[in-house]
Amino acid sequence: MISDGLAGEERDHFDWPLFIGTVLIGVLGVINLYSATSVYSGARAELYISQVYWLFVGGIIGGVLVAIDYRHLERLGYILYTFGVFSLALVFVLAKDVRGSARWIEFGAFRFQPSEFMKIFLVIALAKFLHDDPRNEGRTLRDLAIPAALTAVPALLVLKQPDLGTASILTFVFLTIAALTKLRWKSIVLFLGTVIASMPIIWTYVLLPYQKDRVRVFLNPEGDLLRRGWHAYNSRVAIGDGGLFGSGYLKGTQNQFLFLPDQYTDFPFPVFAEEWGFIGSVTLVLIYAFLSLWGIRIASQAKDRFGAVLGIGCSAILFWHALINMGMTSGIFPVVGVTLPLFSYGGSSVCTVMIALSLLMSVSVRRYSGVPSMDRL
Repeated sequence: MISDGLAGEERDHFDWPLFIGTVLIGVLGVINLYSATSVYSGARAELYISQVYWLFVGGIIGGVLVAIDYRHLERLGYILYTFGVFSLALVFVLAKDVRGSARWIEFGAFRFQPSEFMKIFLVIALAKFLHDDPRNEGRTLRDLAIPAALTAVPALLVLKQPDLGTASILTFVFLTIAALTKLRWKSIVLFLGTVIASMPIIWTYVLLPYQKDRVRVFLNPEGDLLRRGWHAYNSRVAIGDGGLFGSGYLKGTQNQFLFLPDQYTDFPFPVFAEEWGFIGSVTLVLIYAFLSLWGIRIASQAKDRFGAVLGIGCSAILFWHALINMGMTSGIFPVVGVTLPLFSYGGSSVCTVMIALSLLMSVSVRRYSGVPSMDRL
């Protein structure tokens, strides 16, 4: 019997560290967004107000998800997945082209990005599959053929939009779940070898010209600073200008003089790093690291396999978003369109992250009513 709402024992085990970490990221994100848009006038100057609104909406959705036992989602796993894939296909029919990409479906003044919510739907579908799979021994690549196919379908649709960043997130989430659910090490090595061997094919037939340009800029940052390398270069300059303690709130020159591109969507981290310095940047990294590791801890204590995989997947969404975004803005990775959780502006992005964190909370508050399941993964 699955009950809704929080029982007394579950309320007693409310996950305060997860809640406080989420609030910290949300508050810091709004403060940073205000700074990132303070140089603008008109609608863009008030984006931080919209961000607060979406945090509020995400909080309401999250509260409902925490109150409802997460095991209800197990029955809806493939239904939600099918809806997500259908929404991705609908993008090619209804979406308008924005800066060379078609990613948003619009209904009047309302628009949403299906690929964001597909991350959650994919995690739920993978959790259902592994929950229904009774095997306890180490899995091979053949055993993960169906989960791989479940991942490949939305990843390829997203790549077609084109959105390499989100396609990468979907892939990395699957790989994280596979690695933490007793995938044999020989299979991991074989898979990595296959990926490396297929790099020439990916470069020739998969990557678009502008995506290849980003890789070239990453490999040779000084080669074309005034054109293709402009974004990455000014991002690194902003981070370097922050020094140890930062230039001060609202005093970052790279942001205030509009040298930073997309500073409220893809590049909020350089804004934060320039104003708060190395100390502030490390603090932010540690908060993201804590939330990601805390999520894995929640997964390790989940009372069933579905909750464990759900926890791993939601933690992976947060981890890979933070790692790739901060990595690309600091020159560690090539630039791709990956948002920084609760820092980047966007309703779909904010709601997706809030849903992921809320599902972690739902698993966490119910983890004491059963037996830890990681040993059964």
